[in-house]
Amino acid sequence: MSAPTPEQLHDVRLHVNGSVHEVQVPARRLLSDALRHDCGLTGTHVGCEHGVCGACTILVDGRPVRSCLMLAVSAVDSEITTVEGLTEADGSLSPVQQAFSDCHGLQCGFCTPGFLTTITAGLAENPDPTEDEAREMVAGNLCRCTGYQNIVKSVLRAADIERERGLEARSARTSTSDGEEDA
Repeated sequence: MSAPTPEQLHDVRLHVNGSVHEVQVPARRLLSDALRHDCGLTGTHVGCEHGVCGACTILVDGRPVRSCLMLAVSAVDSEITTVEGLTEADGSLSPVQQAFSDCHGLQCGFCTPGFLTTITAGLAENPDPTEDEAREMVAGNLCRCTGYQNIVKSVLRAADIERERGLEARSARTSTSDGEEDA
């Protein structure tokens, strides 16, 4: 018997959460596995490995993608955001993360990273969802613990937080520009 031929590795540059990760992966390496094992970003959870549960959802160029269905080699030149990249620049929680905390939107937490990224993308597309739209926004993600009521409340609360932060930012800009005129 001859020794098996080693699998060819490909140099891949992944842009994840604002950082570049240079990895060598086989062509068949799933993006979920590359993120977890090659980049050390374990916040992306792998559940069903069939794209059904949504636990592995990340953002690729701002859109939610099941990372267990995407090959790492196909993510080159894309901007990837994992749950680790959702926090604000100052390290504070994003509106969606804060809403999950405020509304007790998680229990065991396994599905939470996928919900957080899915809702982040959903609110970018629809910043003022109704309760039915919030339910539809999370319909593709499975949770075995919560019953979804607090997750839906979290979506609506996150929209409120985003609006509140937007008003605060506009108010700060207005007061800053008013102060400049007086100078």
